[in-house]
Amino acid sequence: MSRLARCTSLLARSRPRLTINQLNMAPSLGHSSALNAGSASGAAPGKLRYSTSLNLKLTGLADLSDTSGTFSDIFGTPEMRTIWSDQNRVSCYLQIEAALAQVQAELDIIPHRAAAEIVSHCRVEEIDFALYKQKTELIGYPILGIVQQLVANCKDGLGEYCHWGATTQDITDTATVMQIRQSMTIVKQKLHSIISSLERLAEEHRDLPMAGRSNLKQAVPITFGFKMARFLATFRRHQDRLAELEQRVYTLEFGGAAGNLSSLGDKGIATHDALATALDLRPAEIAWHTEHDRFAEVGTFLGLLTGTLAKLATDIKLMSQTEIAEVSEPYLANRGSSSTMPQKNNPISCVYIHACAANVRASTSAMLDAMQSDHERGTGPWEIIWVQLPLMMNWSSAALANADFILKDLQVFGDAMQRNLEISKGLVVSEAVMMGLGDKMGRQYAHDVVYECCRKAFVEDRPLVDALMENEEIASKASREELEELCDPKNYLGQSGQWIDRVLSKSLSHEP
Repeated sequence: MSRLARCTSLLARSRPRLTINQLNMAPSLGHSSALNAGSASGAAPGKLRYSTSLNLKLTGLADLSDTSGTFSDIFGTPEMRTIWSDQNRVSCYLQIEAALAQVQAELDIIPHRAAAEIVSHCRVEEIDFALYKQKTELIGYPILGIVQQLVANCKDGLGEYCHWGATTQDITDTATVMQIRQSMTIVKQKLHSIISSLERLAEEHRDLPMAGRSNLKQAVPITFGFKMARFLATFRRHQDRLAELEQRVYTLEFGGAAGNLSSLGDKGIATHDALATALDLRPAEIAWHTEHDRFAEVGTFLGLLTGTLAKLATDIKLMSQTEIAEVSEPYLANRGSSSTMPQKNNPISCVYIHACAANVRASTSAMLDAMQSDHERGTGPWEIIWVQLPLMMNWSSAALANADFILKDLQVFGDAMQRNLEISKGLVVSEAVMMGLGDKMGRQYAHDVVYECCRKAFVEDRPLVDALMENEEIASKASREELEELCDPKNYLGQSGQWIDRVLSKSLSHEP
């Protein structure tokens, strides 16, 4: 045996094996495990089944099949991992093959007896996943290995009618669409919950003053409800985007070898339309094997969504700094604690939102690269989707779960917000003073005069109103009582409340 062969043999023997116990997941942040492990013979009907002899990595990505990993429920969720698991993906393949056989029998393309036989074997329980993995690695595509097993399992050669007139990409792309639809159910549920929390926060804190910030410095007073209402409006726009996206993305892919359905003669489009109806998908206007805009749109949507989640996390992180202390993530004993500093209560959910969003953003670029596919069937860009989309969905689900967790029990400290408004001793409302004096002195001139007073108040660490009164020109135009009124932050909230009311008056969050 050669040195290379001996090394390969040793590596194969030392490779870790996945056991049933390792497949069980502990729920995280209130998630309930959606993955049920069991043997092919002993698992409950309708549950996903796993073989005790499977390698850690099946035909999917290692981090999506490793449900026992330390970070599995930090950078993903059990529900989303289940959707993008080998078992669920293969289940989608089999649903498509079964539906295809049924509609082709109805159209007299294949015998009814063959369709019945094929449908009876389109069961995940009958798939040998170890063999399927070997075939997929050998062939390079994930469908032929399934079709070969279906053909072998059918009696009397009736399996030969399986996959009639279809091509690999018809099945894989349609299965991906089905998985996207399943995934978006979770996304919609989390969006609904996040929006409900933001509606509550905006309404409860409609009139709670706080410092608005520009370039990380205090700008003018706003209300905390106003801040939450802005996020609320943004997440509602994401709801709208998702609804629009669904109209385009949930579309059947079925075109045969090069998209023109030549192998089905004059019944190709009829097969396509009937199959779309059977799978509850929209029929395509034309084949789209190398037009990946639908999948790219999903990727860019996830980039936009997690970008907003990252902005939310950034604001909460900054507002929870010790020196600011205006909000804090929900308290859970030991969550966000330090190994050496007992006082620490780090914004750990925000940390993971940020990390997930950064990964999604990077993958969005890859999804756009997948659009650059050649001719009628591509050589490479298509496979980008296989790798990136499951990861993006998992990262997005984790970011959504963490944001939902934060907002449901966000700790809001109004006294700290008031303290921070007062810390500048009136500088935060210098615009109010400038505008109040503008009619009497001219806005630009008032700006320059108030600027000098602000500088004096800051250097001398004195209230702005005192510096204003010491300016003879200002003192001749306004009384101390008038200036104190102008220097009160609660009198300069603008139309924060009206903006909030406007957002809340729109149709409230709807059930997904």
